[in-house]
Amino acid sequence: MSHAQNSNRGRRKKLLKMAKGYRGRAKDCFRVAVEKVEKGLRYAYRDRRAKKRNFRSLWIQRINAGVRENGMVYSQFINGLLKAGIAVDRKVLSDLATREPAAFKALVEQSKAALAKKAA
Repeated sequence: MSHAQNSNRGRRKKLLKMAKGYRGRAKDCFRVAVEKVEKGLRYAYRDRRAKKRNFRSLWIQRINAGVRENGMVYSQFINGLLKAGIAVDRKVLSDLATREPAAFKALVEQSKAALAKKAA
């Protein structure tokens, strides 16, 4: 067996290993597997970025729900936090809104106070 065939076999084995768990010919047939694996890698690349957007969106929804329970809306709450000089990221705010309602309520009150102070 020549060297070229040997390196080719390794490449094929690696690719078919990546196609493990696919349905039909996608897991057995090299030509089909190449297409499916490449498409899977494209989806993985795209979705690593989409995941960040999806989580930020989820955090904002949770914060908005918590803020509305305290008689405010999300945009005003964030504006009030900025004016109060409170720098807490949305991930932490979301966690507080779901797990520590009392601490979150205190932040909402500080946000309201900062907005009232700026308005006066």
